[in-house]
Amino acid sequence: MRRIAFLHTSARHVATFDRLLKAADPGVQVDHLVAEPLLDDARRDGVHDPALIRRVHAAMSEAAAHGASVVACTCSTIGGIAERAPAPAGRTFTRIDRAMADRAVQLGPRVLIVAALASTLQPTAHLIGESAAAAHASLVLQTLCVDGAWPHFERGDHAAYIDAVAAAVRAARRTFDVVVLAQASMADAADALHDLGVPVLASPQLGVQAMLRSL
Repeated sequence: MRRIAFLHTSARHVATFDRLLKAADPGVQVDHLVAEPLLDDARRDGVHDPALIRRVHAAMSEAAAHGASVVACTCSTIGGIAERAPAPAGRTFTRIDRAMADRAVQLGPRVLIVAALASTLQPTAHLIGESAAAAHASLVLQTLCVDGAWPHFERGDHAAYIDAVAAAVRAARRTFDVVVLAQASMADAADALHDLGVPVLASPQLGVQAMLRSL
């Protein structure tokens, strides 16, 4: 049986990834584990906190408990921790934004990383740096934290959230070749910025495609 699983820090991602999997490969079985406190703890204690690392690793193992061959963490802040969790034999643990990082390196060299949470910027920059090193590519990384956007997401006002992200990107100085929307929740901003003149990358679809290739 072909089966994949996701670890989320927001229940809102479940419908998004169910929709993407149904469109891409409806024969794949999908499991979801939602652990919202992991993001709250990462924002409070930092991603190097030993207790947080143990809990993220345990959550990845729990997400794989029903037999998924590939498990992806959809939270950019804790994605690096999740990817380093010890996977059982024959299983793959990954992060949903790795494929996006690889693509950004191909489209660079000037990469603008956009996030609504400051805690996401450094982990995403580190991830893109890994992709650049693997490709022997030189990059210029810029970051943009969209102040005030996250409360819209927390209130469930998705339209206002996406509008805030898109407006901030449009207002930024045009010194970049590609935009990386660091959080999976921002994916719809890629459509809102279709006329920006440079590629705008979001992690959900690219990540799902990579997971399916690895099955």
